[in-house]
Amino acid sequence: MSEHRDGPRRGASIDARDVAVRYAESDRNAVDDMSLGVEAGEFIVLLGPSGCGKSTFLRTINRLVIPAAGTIAVDGRNVGDVTPEELRRGIGYVIQAVGLFPHLTVAQNIAVVPRLLHWDRARIAARVDELLGLTQLEPERYRGRYPRELSGGEAQRVGVARALAAEPRVLLMDEPFGAVDAIVRLALQDETLRIHRALGTTIIFVTHDVDEALRLADRIVVMREGKIEQTGAPLRILAHPATPYVEKLLDAKDAVRRLQLLRARDAIQTRVERSTTLEATENTMSAPIDADASLRDALSLLLQGASAVAVSEDGRTLGTLTFEDVRTAIAAQAQ
Repeated sequence: MSEHRDGPRRGASIDARDVAVRYAESDRNAVDDMSLGVEAGEFIVLLGPSGCGKSTFLRTINRLVIPAAGTIAVDGRNVGDVTPEELRRGIGYVIQAVGLFPHLTVAQNIAVVPRLLHWDRARIAARVDELLGLTQLEPERYRGRYPRELSGGEAQRVGVARALAAEPRVLLMDEPFGAVDAIVRLALQDETLRIHRALGTTIIFVTHDVDEALRLADRIVVMREGKIEQTGAPLRILAHPATPYVEKLLDAKDAVRRLQLLRARDAIQTRVERSTTLEATENTMSAPIDADASLRDALSLLLQGASAVAVSEDGRTLGTLTFEDVRTAIAAQAQ
C-alpha cells in the first residue's frame, strides 16, 4: 500500500476469481480467466489500451456485465446473490459521460440514491451539502443549478458527489476525466485523491493514460487482451516491468517519469555537512519547495539554474537537493 494514503480505511474488499466474459459477436473472451484481490480501502487502477477488457471487468463488479464464468465477492458476499438494484445502491459508479439528469438540480441529482433508500429530508439535505463541500463546490452556489449551467469539470465533480451520496464502500470510475482539458483533469485527480484519503473508500479506476495511473494508484493492474499482464505499485512496475509489453506501455525506461512518484523528503541531504551545503549554495539556491513535492518538480528548478533546492516543511528547512541527490534517488529505485 502506498505510504501517502493516510486516511481511515472504510472501504470494502473485492475478490474476483477466474472471471470470464465473452460478447456474442466476438470470437474471444473480452475478459479471460481473470482473478484479482483488492484490499479494503485500496486505490486500484486498471491500465491498458482500448479493447483490453478493463471496462468490461469493472462492470462485472456492479453486474452491468454478467460474467460467463467465475465469481466476484464484495466483503465476502457473492455479487450474484444480491439483486442488481441492491448491489448498485451500495457501489458508486462514475463514467466519462457523467449522466446527470438534465431536468433535476444539482442537489436533486446527488439525492437520487438516498431518496431510493428512503432517507429523510434533513439527512439528504445535509448529505448533499457535505458532498458539495467535499468536491469543492460551494453548496449555496451550486445546489440549485441545473447540469446545463455547469462546466465540464463541475459536472464531473457533481457526478462523483452523486456516486458517493449513499456512502458506498466501493467506487467504480470508468475513464471519468477523459472528456475534460488537461488542467481540469489534474484538478479532478487531486480531488479524487483527497476524497480517497478522507473517506477510505475502495476505488477501482479505469484509464488508458499512463501518467494518470501513476499519479493515482496504490496499485496498477496492467491488462492485455482480457488478462492481467502485471500488477504492482507504480514505482515497482516502472522499475521492474515484467514483460516487453509493460515496458513499452509505461515507457519504463524514462527515468524522469519515475521522478513524479518520488517525494523530495525522501531524497534530501540529511548529512551533518548539510549546513555547509546550505552556506555554499545560498546564492544559487532556488526558492524552497514543499517536502511532499515530487522530485520532478525539484529537477525542474535545478534545470532553471539553481545549484540546489531547499526542501521545507511547515516553514522549516529540512535539507537540500542537488542533481546528484536526484540521480542517486533514481538509481536506488531501479534496484
